[in-house]
Amino acid sequence: MDHTRSRVVIVGAGAAGVTVAARLAGLPADVSLVDPDPRPGRGVAYSTGHAGHLLNTPAGRMSAFPDEPDHFVRWASRLTGRAVGPGEFLARHHFGTYLGSVLAGCPVRHVRARAVGVRAGAVELADGRALPFDAAVLAVGAFPSSGSWAPPALVADSRFVPNPWSANAFVSVPDDLDVLLVGTGLTAVDVTMLLDRPGRVVHAVSRHGLLPRAHAPSRPVDVPRVEGCSDLDSVRALLVGRVRALGDWRTAVDGLRPVTAGLWQRLSEVDRARFLAEDVRLWDVRRHRMPPAAASWVGRTRAVGRLRVHRGSVVAADLFRRAVHVRLSTGSVLRVGAVVDCTGQHNDPALATDPLIRSLLRTGLIRRDPLGLGIRTAPDGRVLPLDAPLWTIGAPRRGDLWETTAYPEIRAQATTVAESVATHLSTTAYHAA
Repeated sequence: MDHTRSRVVIVGAGAAGVTVAARLAGLPADVSLVDPDPRPGRGVAYSTGHAGHLLNTPAGRMSAFPDEPDHFVRWASRLTGRAVGPGEFLARHHFGTYLGSVLAGCPVRHVRARAVGVRAGAVELADGRALPFDAAVLAVGAFPSSGSWAPPALVADSRFVPNPWSANAFVSVPDDLDVLLVGTGLTAVDVTMLLDRPGRVVHAVSRHGLLPRAHAPSRPVDVPRVEGCSDLDSVRALLVGRVRALGDWRTAVDGLRPVTAGLWQRLSEVDRARFLAEDVRLWDVRRHRMPPAAASWVGRTRAVGRLRVHRGSVVAADLFRRAVHVRLSTGSVLRVGAVVDCTGQHNDPALATDPLIRSLLRTGLIRRDPLGLGIRTAPDGRVLPLDAPLWTIGAPRRGDLWETTAYPEIRAQATTVAESVATHLSTTAYHAA
């Protein structure tokens, strides 16, 4: 590696890390992508090989290149040997393979190691090495659930599955017993597909008992004018008015995507907290929707009784040799062979167990969002308080942008981050000269 060139280190090789790496690959710099996963681009989202696990964004919106919007569609058409339509919801593992192919065409070094800290202008690795950098990007994604809802005795039991995406997560689940999923979002839908079989009931419980809604074709609509929106009540009124005017809540919700970050940034911290307490689940089930095929499957599975959704929470778990008896706040007792945490990931760095995030917090190189929604950043993705040339992308920016985990948003952020990093490197090189 030429040490006279600028050095960029990207931590995390999921969709966000690979996309920003592709943007930075054209710079006169040595770019390193740090992640122990041997297959860049997959991450948690795109590692699954289950045929029913589909992208929840149509293929026509999943190109890695904003100036080639049909790039993924053309790639998928070559892969499948047929003409893929831009409105199709393809298998997620295809997109992971696609991102891997995007990275394969870039002069980027993949360092298979885990980052554990940042000190003295270098990313420290778990194996004792250090990678010096002139700029670094944290593409670390969201953090696994803390499982704080679970009774301690259940957490300590082998029948508790804290991470449904870990290797061999369900290898010891008895085939002849029911299963309880805690959470009813998209993760629960995925896990139901993995665990469904004749003779088994998959129970899913959450405080609201709401499943994600289904995608449906929506017509193009103009972006709404938002000049009068300055608080939560006015944003609510805007959305209600749009639904009434358009006659379709999906079109109304999708039409807000280009202005969602701006609306979020206008809200006070008090209004943001109100939204999280009063509105977030109703928003999430409509914003983060199931592909039509997945929604049809869920409907059929519920109709025959193999998926049952409960509204409530877990209050106790009695452990017996053969099964776990879980008591819900409704008074119901479920006899199951496993309890799976499907509450989803979180964004609070204060609750993260990742040694890199804990180190960055401890040394003050990152700041926690006041509501625990991520890391504080500048508009260009640079990490506050600007004490080091660090940027972040994707899930850690939720506190500043709200909508930040879907791939179209990640793609836009990757462009902004790459441009900011390029400006920083050129400025640094100029002053060094």
